[in-house]
Amino acid sequence: MARIGVTGHVVLADGTADLVYARLTEELRPYAGPDLLGITCLADGADQLFARAVLASGGRYEVVIPARDYRRRAVEAHNLATFDDLLRQASSVSYMPFPQSGREAYLAASMEMLHRCDRLFAVWDGRPSADVGDTADVVQAAHARHLPVTVLWPTGARRR
Repeated sequence: MARIGVTGHVVLADGTADLVYARLTEELRPYAGPDLLGITCLADGADQLFARAVLASGGRYEVVIPARDYRRRAVEAHNLATFDDLLRQASSVSYMPFPQSGREAYLAASMEMLHRCDRLFAVWDGRPSADVGDTADVVQAAHARHLPVTVLWPTGARRR
C-alpha cells in the first residue's frame, strides 16, 4: 500500500489550481488503484486538490482535522460546500485533541499526517515558512523523519 501525505499552499492564484491538480494526478499515476491511501488535513488549496486527485486515481484518503472547531473557525464560507463534500468522501476522519484551531493545532495535525505516511507530496514554491507550521516547516519535518519528499510547483504556478 502506498501511503502518501500532502502539504502545500492554501491560497493559490487564478489558474494555479488546475496546474497543481494536473501535476498531482500525474505524480499519483504510478500509485493509482485501491492500494493508494492519501493522508490530508483537507485545508483549502493543495490539500483539497490532493484529495480529489487521490479519488480520481482510484484511491482513498484519510483526513486529520486540526481541532474540533476547524470547520466553523477556519473554513471560509466560499469553501464550505467543497470541504463538506470531501470530508464525507474520506475513508476516515480523526480530530487532533485541540478545542480551538490555531498554529499549534495546524502543526500537530501536519505532524500526525507525517506519522501516517511513507512519502510526502509538497505543493510548495520553495519559500520559507511565514508562520509556524507552514509548508516549509512540514517539508523540513519530513526530511528530519527521512521521508521521501516530492516537491510539486508546476511552471506558471503562483500564490496570491
